[in-house]
Amino acid sequence: MKQFFVGLLLGVALVFASGLICLFSGGIPMSTTRGPLPLEKKIAHIALKASMKGETEKPSPLEASEPNLIKGAEVYRVNCAVCHGIPNQNPSAIAQGLFPPAPQLMPPHKGVTDDSIGEIYWKVKNGIRFTGMPGFSKTLSDTEMWQVSELLLHADKISQDVKNVLEKTL
Repeated sequence: MKQFFVGLLLGVALVFASGLICLFSGGIPMSTTRGPLPLEKKIAHIALKASMKGETEKPSPLEASEPNLIKGAEVYRVNCAVCHGIPNQNPSAIAQGLFPPAPQLMPPHKGVTDDSIGEIYWKVKNGIRFTGMPGFSKTLSDTEMWQVSELLLHADKISQDVKNVLEKTL
């Protein structure tokens, strides 16, 4: 029995030492031009879903009215468009250099129109670690975060007036 525990301890130590060697020797790619690590996407997805648990079913206190969508478009244009794009335009130079890539949220892309409003709001409010997605809880009001969340939920069916706000030059 003693040999089993010694072997187990040595096995754990070997894995730990291998990880440290890989970490300090530059064996883990940190460049944005390299692909994801093995299991990186899967682990990040599991951790994100666990972090949002119980928060994604939160209903919006706002309706998706034209004034709210226009205000959401103003907030989006100033805070989000540089990474997530505007309708029918190519990603910006900043967006092209991000890793992981920022999802393009406006048509013709799918965006997050099939996510729940609570999930969109959670991501806007809290951000997502290791992705470049900041949390806006300190810089936007709750109303502004809900307005931009409503815009993103309805991005595939916004009016021309809302599109005009998104396409204004900064």
